[in-house]
Amino acid sequence: MTHEFVEYVPGTLAEGVLYVSVRFRTVVHLCACGCTTKIATPLSPANWQLGFDGESISLSPSIGAWGLPCRSHYWIEAGTVRWSSPWTEEWIRQGRARDDQARRRYFAQRAGEPADEASAATTPRAWRRFISWLLKR
Repeated sequence: MTHEFVEYVPGTLAEGVLYVSVRFRTVVHLCACGCTTKIATPLSPANWQLGFDGESISLSPSIGAWGLPCRSHYWIEAGTVRWSSPWTEEWIRQGRARDDQARRRYFAQRAGEPADEASAATTPRAWRRFISWLLKR
């Protein structure tokens, strides 16, 4: 995959291109399986991390498109798609719960609050709204 550093993600995405918006801390691309679904990966210590070695992009952790019909699961390492094994429904449930808990802890810590359910639940929801807005552009 190639990459483009952009301020705003274009309305029409090219296949095989990672659009990196540092301003909005997001990487957007078309699903690597070819289904043409937009995939947005918000960048933060609680979501995805971006690696740039001066020539290529890496994203971590893996991208699991569990809500899509394709159910793709892959890593992007040094601009190359490395396919991963499919997950069972139970693995997906556990992974989502683990990710939600990590995000709650991260955002509560940033806000100087205890990581309880009530105080940290709003920020991940805001991320989901932002990503939804971004994908509709």
